[in-house]
Amino acid sequence: MTDLKDAQTTPAPMQQKNYSGYKSFSYLEAGKDYPDWPLTPELNRVPSRSPEVTPEQEARVRRLFQEELMISLHDHCFVAPQDLSRFLEFRRWGRDFTGYEGLSVSGLDAVFDNLMNGTAMITSRGGWKWDDTIFDLGMRLSDIAHQEMVVHCKTTGDIVNAKKNGQIAFIVSLEGAAMIENELDRLDILYGLGVRCMGIAYSEGNALGAGLKEPRDGGLTVFGRQAVRRMNRLGIAIDVSHSGDQTALDTIEVSDKPIFITHAGARALWNSNRLKPDDVIKACADKGGVIGIEAAPHTTLTEQHPRHSLESFMEHFEYCVNLVGIDHVAFGPDALFGDHVGLHHALSEALSIGASRGHLQYEEVEYVDGIENPAEAFPNIVRWLVKHDYSDADIAKAVGGNVMRVLKEAWYR
Repeated sequence: MTDLKDAQTTPAPMQQKNYSGYKSFSYLEAGKDYPDWPLTPELNRVPSRSPEVTPEQEARVRRLFQEELMISLHDHCFVAPQDLSRFLEFRRWGRDFTGYEGLSVSGLDAVFDNLMNGTAMITSRGGWKWDDTIFDLGMRLSDIAHQEMVVHCKTTGDIVNAKKNGQIAFIVSLEGAAMIENELDRLDILYGLGVRCMGIAYSEGNALGAGLKEPRDGGLTVFGRQAVRRMNRLGIAIDVSHSGDQTALDTIEVSDKPIFITHAGARALWNSNRLKPDDVIKACADKGGVIGIEAAPHTTLTEQHPRHSLESFMEHFEYCVNLVGIDHVAFGPDALFGDHVGLHHALSEALSIGASRGHLQYEEVEYVDGIENPAEAFPNIVRWLVKHDYSDADIAKAVGGNVMRVLKEAWYR
């Protein structure tokens, strides 16, 4: 097992970003224009640790961050409130507070941010409503427009320019398509508003197909097939992370562009519906697609590492690399700033936590050691890869190159 070291001091940025100290919605007055919610610290919330590396290895890590594109295929870069018992009340105000401070030291050049998806419960207790999604998206982009470090990304050129300019490209993503209902043209609207990645279904089924919660997966519907083709033509990358297995296989077959499994792992290592079987991972890779390994609490466990940590997460990475090759694996940590485990408890029903975890027993952790939030995820991933003697070329593919290759095919430009 990799030695870990405590990381309780503010980390030095892996690469310099144009961070001015801006805090979300500071162009308004907290307590007057919106409730003044006490938020979780973005850095050093818990004593999460990083892999022990030599000074020479750390220097190599920092060089890689300077030279290569660092792209998170899936995260939620918001800052959670301290009092999670009031989370639904917090959400009904529709304001997500972006973790600019944490992102400034993350080393990321681009992040697929998935907003609040089904938990944008402004008008509905069930979530996934059209009005709530548009409200959530517009409010988040309004905040982003008031600062200069994080930029709304719509093209691959935006990602390249963000790195060059000391910025972070914010790629708007949605984990499921329930909000389009039976309206195909809503995909065009979402594209016009800047959405560039969308899942077919979250855990519950919808008009397109089945989610992983459904006991019977009938695959893509006729409407789902139309939606896949429309997303191909629009330039919206497609994600099947939360889709049922048959729905995922149908999507891969119908799509004429490579697709993403933005955040999952290998079911062969841990028998959970939240992870993907070998045939789905292989089918994705055979069409040129990429799987991003995820680290949301209690997902990428293994029999060898049943306590969730950076080690179990990286075991899933290595399994997938051995299965389909380094060209088809990336990282989608699915991290956030705050108590992720507590948030899962607060939103267990909305996020279908029970249905996705399977029946295996596991030790609950307070946080995923070594990959607890977006600020530490990629620095520790790259440290682990360097420590385990991966080549510069293979690291470059896994941390961003593979994602860029798919985007150059899946996006309009």
